[in-house]
Amino acid sequence: MSAPNQSLAQAIKKRIAVVAVGPSTARGQGAPGVVGAARAALEFVRLERFSTRDQRAFDRALDAETRRVVASLPAKARSWGLARKCLNMFLRDCFYSHDLRRAFKLGVAERRFEVPLDAVVARGLRKHGRDRRAPRWPGVKRLTPELSAEYQAIAADLSRRMRISRVHLDTFLWIEGR
Repeated sequence: MSAPNQSLAQAIKKRIAVVAVGPSTARGQGAPGVVGAARAALEFVRLERFSTRDQRAFDRALDAETRRVVASLPAKARSWGLARKCLNMFLRDCFYSHDLRRAFKLGVAERRFEVPLDAVVARGLRKHGRDRRAPRWPGVKRLTPELSAEYQAIAADLSRRMRISRVHLDTFLWIEGR
């Protein structure tokens, strides 16, 4: 099967944005319209920027898209943590989509993707993170790039022990914490 045509790929991205960012994702973020704004911003993520083995290039793309999503959110809900969570959930689901993974060559970056962070995943990382002590979870709204990096480092350690990429940790930690 060949890669999907552009209109199909865009439709799949739009569907993934809707499924990845539901009402529970943005609950308590301080403004109406957060879910719709996040979904609309995610539709325009340039997935080809994430097709790289280069960690620095991947991080630059991730940071740029996070800033773009932050700017698209309603003023009272503009937080780096919410934007990064929504973006990581969206990217994870794009990676899991056979068609998008193939069309945008996302498989080459599997080890670069972050685990989406929320209270449930943070609790799991604190429980299973042996090599590093996790900081207190501040909530998605107050998550900073520095705290996120600390949690992502714990996730990287745990994923190495589990012999999986860190993007997949959410599958285990979120289910365990429910």
